[in-house]
Amino acid sequence: MASRPAAALSLEQARCLQLAAQGLLEAPARRATPAALLRCIARMQLLQIDTIHVVARSPYLVLFARLGDYRPAWLDAALQRGSVFETWAHEACFAPTQDLALHRSYNSQMRRHWGIAGGERLHAAQRGHLDRLLQHIADKGPVKSSDFARTEGSGGGWWGWKDEKRWLEALFARGELMVARRENFHRVYDLTARVHPALDDMALPDLTEVQQLFHERAVLALGLTQARWINDYFRTKPRLKDADLDAWVDAGRLLRVAVEGWAVPGYVHADNVTLLKKARLGKLQATHSALLSPFDPLVWDRERALAMFGFDYRIECYTPEAKRRYGYFVLPVLHRGALVGRLDAKAHRAEGVFEVRVFHAEPGVRLEHEAVHEIAQAIQRCANWHGTPVVRISRSDPPGLRRQFKSRLNP
Repeated sequence: MASRPAAALSLEQARCLQLAAQGLLEAPARRATPAALLRCIARMQLLQIDTIHVVARSPYLVLFARLGDYRPAWLDAALQRGSVFETWAHEACFAPTQDLALHRSYNSQMRRHWGIAGGERLHAAQRGHLDRLLQHIADKGPVKSSDFARTEGSGGGWWGWKDEKRWLEALFARGELMVARRENFHRVYDLTARVHPALDDMALPDLTEVQQLFHERAVLALGLTQARWINDYFRTKPRLKDADLDAWVDAGRLLRVAVEGWAVPGYVHADNVTLLKKARLGKLQATHSALLSPFDPLVWDRERALAMFGFDYRIECYTPEAKRRYGYFVLPVLHRGALVGRLDAKAHRAEGVFEVRVFHAEPGVRLEHEAVHEIAQAIQRCANWHGTPVVRISRSDPPGLRRQFKSRLNP
């Protein structure tokens, strides 16, 4: 029988443990480097990709929250030299290249994401077109979707993409092409054999082994999690129950932990036992303030963000404007271990202006002067990194916060 949970963590201690595992407990202590960027991605296991760029695109913003001032080109370079690769996982993600075989195994045998399912349908219906495109790439070299002109109409399927874009994505989903690099964030596709030649001779691990590794790595990346949240991290199936983890607890791979106020136990990976001990002793102190991407691992699971931080977060960029409550691309505001607000931002790069259309404090959150100062500094750091050092706040809720923020920001 699996061991019972040990002495309970407070919710604050549980939050600090998760923030520490995610690299968001404290501000970065050292200047960012390309090596630190790779360690950051390895720590998270996945870095979700999204193309919206009203502010920095999501993967760059996720890294900035953890690394501080760094060069976004480092991520582009890491992809081009093969230190990370692109894959379907939680959604479209960058992942460490040492995990290439794991993702290839799961995606080819188990994942039923729309991108992969669409690729399989195209493979069955239009294989001749896919083969001709592969031959073109073999003969001419890597291609972008923009290398092919739309011949007629507005395209079909997959957001109205032209045929060549759909074929490229199908070949990528099937593993016949990989993303060799990005140019202005546009994918450049090449033959898998040229991007990662060793993959042809690589034995793919057993699916059961892959699923177990993904589950363990999700617990490791999250620091502390409930059983029901584990599968969402890598988007595996099925959703787990406590009984599913008994064997791993008995084997010492996972630790079962009680959290005050939870009716179910939490789980900590054995590799995070030191963090767990520090959390229990109150030695993990949250001191970091940062703006988070809507696709940050800390908040991408709505249920988990609500249970851990009391933060009910829905991404509204895919919601019709009239139905949005907070805005198009709303950034959660992390301050000293709590999610205290959210802001709708836009970087006007040509004018050098970082616009905060509205800052919303969370219901019941009263931001004292020190908190306002530290959050203002977080906004200013983010604005400076964007190359838009002039911060303009149009509205706030409550209204008085706007004046307090303005006195602490570059006009």
